Amino acid sequence: MIKTIAFYLPQFYTFPENDEWWGEGFTEWTNVRKAKPLFKGHQMPEIPAENNYYDLSKPEVMEWQSRLAKEYGVDGFCYYHYWFKDGKQLLEKPVENMLRNKKVDIPFCLCWANEAWARTWDGNENSILMPQEYDEDYQSLKKHFDYLLPFFKDSRYIKENNKPLFIIYKPYLINDISKLMNCWNELAINEGFAGIFWGLQHTDNFNHEDLIKRFDMAIEFEPSYTANHEMRLKNEIKRIGLNNKKINSEIKNILYKIVYKLTPLPLIRNYDETWEFINNRVPKFKSMVPGAFVSWDNTPRKNGKGIVYHRATPLKFRSYMVERYNRAINIYGSKYLFINAWNEWAEGAHLEPDQRNGYGYLEALKEAQKIMNIQK
Repeated sequence: MIKTIAFYLPQFYTFPENDEWWGEGFTEWTNVRKAKPLFKGHQMPEIPAENNYYDLSKPEVMEWQSRLAKEYGVDGFCYYHYWFKDGKQLLEKPVENMLRNKKVDIPFCLCWANEAWARTWDGNENSILMPQEYDEDYQSLKKHFDYLLPFFKDSRYIKENNKPLFIIYKPYLINDISKLMNCWNELAINEGFAGIFWGLQHTDNFNHEDLIKRFDMAIEFEPSYTANHEMRLKNEIKRIGLNNKKINSEIKNILYKIVYKLTPLPLIRNYDETWEFINNRVPKFKSMVPGAFVSWDNTPRKNGKGIVYHRATPLKFRSYMVERYNRAINIYGSKYLFINAWNEWAEGAHLEPDQRNGYGYLEALKEAQKIMNIQK
């Protein structure tokens, strides 16, 4: 039976670093509340149902989320994990609270969001707030693993063949990924596991085939995966000759960014066209795992300079999810389907109920599963 896993953002509570960087009391809700419509038909701001601007430092919130998710067909959460040099962490409190609170009764896994934090929200992405540097000595690698071990050992943690599933957002940023993987596999075996079940979020503009082959799963993280590989940006760069195979990937990456910066923002994309790409794709590798997205509008997070996938509705989402489940089972042969996201409110990607659509997207997910006869 296929398992539906939703990515989960923990940035809905206050902590000192955000107070320092963005002002006292800052949470993800700060950007959500101040969003404004940027063009005709732009539906902003997003308002949670019953004005539920929740605080993830309160245990009852995560308990409510887990009950709601299971009721509507979400089989687990993939919580983002933020670990920096020398073991510095951010946004760790919700998942640590969850670990101690068995009333948050839903399977889960962790995804290491291994990027530096920059001031992208005010348009200054070159100003680094928290650099991401990688410790490669054994003791540092073990320190990270030891922190994760209680999560791995939890009965709710998602495992495959006695291997805890651990996902890395962008593993190609890590200089010696093989060293980390080999070290953690050995440490996991010493703790009674069969190793780590390694996953990656496949979002990059260019294929890293050798790297992908080292991982047990490569998740098509939507809509970024489709945008980077198949959509408008790729069509635009054809005009300036970037399809020339002689141009190496580093130069391509730089030129992609230049073209993106020169494109008028917000960039408006077609929700239906994107889903057409998604539901006609044939996976390139056996390890690829299908992704899906609810909707997308990250202009609140990007100070109005993001990307909007226009005209998303719960009815469309239900239809596209029926086909996505069909392809996940019959084309991918996958045990998992990852949805972006449970609560990415500042990116307009949330299954959680809102004032405009109510429980529409959750109901659409449940109905799609019913149509495909995959309800639990």
